[in-house]
Amino acid sequence: MSDHLSQLEQILPVGLTGSIVRTEGLVAAAGGFPAPVGALAKIQRQAASDVEAEVIGFRDGYTLLYPLGEMNGVRPGSRVTLHRTSRMIGVGDELLGRVIDAQGNWLDDLPRPMLTERVPLGRKPPPALQRPRVHAPLSTGVRVIDGLLTCGIGQRLGIFAGSGVGKSVLLGMMSRYTSADVNVIALIGERGREVNEFLERDLGPEGLKRSVVIVATSDEPALVRVQAAMTATAVAEYFRDQGKSVLLIMDSLTRFAMAQREIGLAAGEPPTTRGYPPSVFAMLPRLVERAGRNDKGSITAFYSVLVEGDDTNEPVSDTVRGLLDGHVILSRKLAAQAHFPAIDVLGSISRLFTDIVPPEQRAASQTIRELLSAYRDHEDLISIGAYRSGANPTVDMAIAMRDELQKYLRQTVEDRSSVELARTALIQLAQKCLASRKPAVGVAQPVAAANLRKGGQPVG
Repeated sequence: MSDHLSQLEQILPVGLTGSIVRTEGLVAAAGGFPAPVGALAKIQRQAASDVEAEVIGFRDGYTLLYPLGEMNGVRPGSRVTLHRTSRMIGVGDELLGRVIDAQGNWLDDLPRPMLTERVPLGRKPPPALQRPRVHAPLSTGVRVIDGLLTCGIGQRLGIFAGSGVGKSVLLGMMSRYTSADVNVIALIGERGREVNEFLERDLGPEGLKRSVVIVATSDEPALVRVQAAMTATAVAEYFRDQGKSVLLIMDSLTRFAMAQREIGLAAGEPPTTRGYPPSVFAMLPRLVERAGRNDKGSITAFYSVLVEGDDTNEPVSDTVRGLLDGHVILSRKLAAQAHFPAIDVLGSISRLFTDIVPPEQRAASQTIRELLSAYRDHEDLISIGAYRSGANPTVDMAIAMRDELQKYLRQTVEDRSSVELARTALIQLAQKCLASRKPAVGVAQPVAAANLRKGGQPVG
């Protein structure tokens, strides 16, 4: 009862009113309206329904309002009324299989269910000392991730990719084949055309029936796109508190940052790094830290990050990479070679890999990475026929096993995998690689190869 009373205290309107004084670009300034930052107001429009707006700051004695809809019909003197002082959303198991917008409104044609529980959009992350350790792997259904970049239950990873390299298809595979109980998928800033394509082609009925999809397309106001990320995280937190294992997929975190940049600049923040105001870099950790494990359940999160010009060191990418527990790089070069998933294994890392996989998988992973690295380092010589066989036993092995390695790294959309299948196939592949050659006398074996033969743990 006390929880419900505290929620009522936050959301009850207090009868506060004001009026519009002027508009500044996408922002309206209201006089006589001392509402708190984050409050939701309604602006009266001429010959149209009221438009909702959020308080984003104050300037020159006026309250700045960012609309959640069109400003057409707003004029000087338009009445502003406080609607809510806190943002809440209805939650429940009835959300599964449904598509909603950032405000929790239904976007599909199914009957509207009754949601009796409500949660705030903005919650604090679980306290650091109350977070259980990540100790078990989560199956994503993608062989190269489950085998070489194993993700733990409660881990947070970024998928760094440019446009058109198979990111949406990869996320759809994860949603369909994951071992998680519930999927929460946020499509932020997507083209309207791509939403149905993702739902019908990439996610499919199998993935949708255990998923909640939150949609905010690119034509919607920046505030709606930011709120969609908050809504998705709040829904994931609800299912986590029910003791479930949740897979949170957010596509994309970059568009969330760009939307917050619009809001911050409109509120008068100074642009700093490449035009991003300080609020962007303050909101990113507050958002991603809400994922993870607590004493009830877990949120395993995959955040896609759009890299500008395939530059993984641009400000948002660089910041996110430091916040997350690993990153998966999608390569445009591999995508151009019809290599799916186009994951650059050598450029990707799971920071918890060594904590959640057995020693034999670690040794096999290191063997495969050594071979991939050796081939990449000598690829130019190999392609022009300048490499002399026998010059380097590791390169010889990489060349001999090239087709087998590529077969493991590639996977069709219909091919379902798991952590167990990926691990078994990886160990068998590493053993087959070792059996493909006999090292010359006096030539040192790769470190991981020696360890895999002994069945021990790789050095380093």
